[in-house]
Amino acid sequence: YLEYVRSLKADIVALQELNGYTEESLAEDAKFWGHSYSAILKTDGFPTGITSRYPLQKIQKEVEGYHHGMLSCKTGGIWVYVIHLHPGHWEIRHREVDLLLKTLASHKAKDQVLLVGDFNTFSEQDHKYYSQSPDMIPFFRRLDKRWKSNRNLRDDKLDYSHLTKFEKSGYLDLVAQRRKEFLGTFPTKLRLDEDNGPSRRLDYFFANQALAQKCIDARYLVNKATDVISDHYPAIAEFSVEKP
Repeated sequence: YLEYVRSLKADIVALQELNGYTEESLAEDAKFWGHSYSAILKTDGFPTGITSRYPLQKIQKEVEGYHHGMLSCKTGGIWVYVIHLHPGHWEIRHREVDLLLKTLASHKAKDQVLLVGDFNTFSEQDHKYYSQSPDMIPFFRRLDKRWKSNRNLRDDKLDYSHLTKFEKSGYLDLVAQRRKEFLGTFPTKLRLDEDNGPSRRLDYFFANQALAQKCIDARYLVNKATDVISDHYPAIAEFSVEKP
């Protein structure tokens, strides 16, 4: 994992589910792949984190109103929000999205804003693929029955409207704009003995207009290494922005 991240030579790295990590241990990993700056949302309950070559400014760690919390900062000239929405309830995800949109509304049009991470929900741009999958709805029926607190299905259907809210607010799905074929980000080949359902896209880059116009590339890294590093495939994006 450490070697793979270092091989990417990224300027900014956003991370999910840093269970067992502390500020110190994340800083140690960051140093390994060449980053002098890092922050972790919290130290319990699936924390998110961020590391960067550039100083982290205006770090915000919000827990109230979010199931996992919301970590954000400005680094490398970009406002980065590390997303991890509720894993199993469409209605709770809507509350989280609405809360985040209130925060995003405070940004000026010239601000370069990036939302990145595990949104745990579905894009209307993938509707055609999902509609052709015979096990998609049956899987979520099984999942919602398995976990009584879950409500992934809304009226026995996938809910695409979470991401539509971001799109209506001017945020663009960078990978969908550039892909030549559908690639899911979950599950990988790490836990083949479990019933994790059909391949689906849960991880996204959403950028506002000011940043999206500077995007050179955005894609998922699906290969033999990432098959087994995590249960989600990573994403990478490149931007042409002025260095701070």
